[in-house]
Amino acid sequence: MGEWFGISIVAICGRVHTQPHQVMIAISKYRPRRRVATNCSNPSIPKITNLTLAGLHCCISLFQFFVLPIYLLPKSPRWGVVLVACALTTTPLWALLHEAIHGVFNASGWVNGTMGRLLAICFGSPFHILRLTHLSHHKFNRASTEKGTEIYDSLKVSRLRASVNYFFYIFCGVYWLEVASIFIFFVPPSVFQRLRRRLFDQGNPQEKWLAGNFMDETLVRQTRIDGLGICLILSFSAYCFGRHWLIFAALLMGRTLLVSLHDNVYHYGTPVGVAVSGHNLFMPKVFAMLVLNFNLHRIHHRHPNVPWIELPDYFARQFETYDQNFLIALLHQLCGPIPISTASERFQSPKKIESANS
Repeated sequence: MGEWFGISIVAICGRVHTQPHQVMIAISKYRPRRRVATNCSNPSIPKITNLTLAGLHCCISLFQFFVLPIYLLPKSPRWGVVLVACALTTTPLWALLHEAIHGVFNASGWVNGTMGRLLAICFGSPFHILRLTHLSHHKFNRASTEKGTEIYDSLKVSRLRASVNYFFYIFCGVYWLEVASIFIFFVPPSVFQRLRRRLFDQGNPQEKWLAGNFMDETLVRQTRIDGLGICLILSFSAYCFGRHWLIFAALLMGRTLLVSLHDNVYHYGTPVGVAVSGHNLFMPKVFAMLVLNFNLHRIHHRHPNVPWIELPDYFARQFETYDQNFLIALLHQLCGPIPISTASERFQSPKKIESANS
């Protein structure tokens, strides 16, 4: 059980890496925080826009999980086609939730935390799990202890096994682990405390950092409440779909594929050992706006506390360029895992795309 706790919490952050001495410094300075930090001094946070988008995503979730199966599917199963559009909103939902994770959804800590938890419930995984694992991704990105989803040691793992693990991860593993992590927090309290303490004392640097942050009992309690809410929503929604359960399964499968595939595209083949690495991927402006400029990923890693609306300005002021077209990058990651022995040789920065989203 202890191994499952560590693997699950670490794996869902995608790329969680650091040097051991950095982790110990971070743990030694750790103090439980009951509020989500926000960038209160930044007046450029589009508070009204963010709240409007949050309301829209909540309505979409209500529609796809309850309105559709209760009122529309009984009239005609053809209404199930609408779920294709609903599933495609998962990426914009994550982009907005991502703002709350970095504390730039709203200048108010209470609003930021509350809306973050609500959006995370719509997404399907508790806010604090997503927040801490994502922040650890920023802290430890591409460091030596964990080089990336696609990197493997050919002396220890065969190409076939590495490929199975890699493609499982990018096609479904990310989202499954995010959802499955809920159940770790429902083991008996005494067991949970022992697992947490064991990881904090004996785990690897990644596990130590995350276990240290989950020492806050308030976060643990909120995570359990959110996890219970997610389980109830999904269970009741499955009941509402009834004989149309295949449509419900297709919705979850579509969400799983989109989340998992999209998570990996911004870091596939980026340099090992560069914490702020990431791809700036070209999208037409309308699509970039839909994902809240998430495609400017290297800019985001350099300035993680900058609101989404300011990222294009930072992109222009720093004379950045696009590394690749998003769709090409999406297909490029299907090339599979990369041996660590040839990672540096195989990595070549794609041809720069000079055009901007302007």
